[in-house]
Amino acid sequence: MTVPCIDHLVVLAPDLPTGVAWCERTLGITPTTGGEHPLMGTHNRIFNVSSPSHPRVYLEIIAINREAIPSIPSSARRWFDMDDAVLNAQVGQHGPQLIHWVASVPDVAEGCVALSALDIERGAVVTASRPTPNGLLQWQITVHDDGLRLMDGCLPTLIQWGAVHPCDNLPASGVQLQTLSLQHPQAATLQAACEAVGVAASVAITPNTTSSTAPRLTAQLSTSRGPITLSSFIPQE
Repeated sequence: MTVPCIDHLVVLAPDLPTGVAWCERTLGITPTTGGEHPLMGTHNRIFNVSSPSHPRVYLEIIAINREAIPSIPSSARRWFDMDDAVLNAQVGQHGPQLIHWVASVPDVAEGCVALSALDIERGAVVTASRPTPNGLLQWQITVHDDGLRLMDGCLPTLIQWGAVHPCDNLPASGVQLQTLSLQHPQAATLQAACEAVGVAASVAITPNTTSSTAPRLTAQLSTSRGPITLSSFIPQE
């Protein structure tokens, strides 16, 4: 049975070539594995960042596929706030950015019920898939019709995988996740939500006590170039 854990980190790029170049420049590796998401009209590159403390986790570089037509209703929006104009402008100006994280749970419906008990509606459970050279990947994932991440991206999207997980066929990349930290003014609510779905022990949650500091996600990674920090916070210019 799947143990609740960090499933993957989400880095949004304005397009995949820019995302690949960012990965090479920042982390010293070239991500080569990825695929299409026909449901959302998006595509990605992924690579394994598993570590002893986080044994089944990957990093996803995701972008809108401008040549694809999503199969979601025209009134709906893509996952992870990918249609948000402000977020797109920020990524366009500053480059690819860590924007969110996804938590793997054994039963995504039960996870939604647990969050509902805290008056948190994580969104509808959507069935999605994408073809890979090793067969079809299938999963269930929580998605709001408006595409919103919650709590500035600090509250995870929930995912339940089918028989195969991406890390099953991803070789070690030389990059490993050491810690994921979440800073938010509603730290108590975020803590309770993570406890409700069983992932509180996987992350460090702290309150945001300074009004001039935006909520943020911070991932500490070990790489061949030494420690690298990815953050969702963009300094004000």
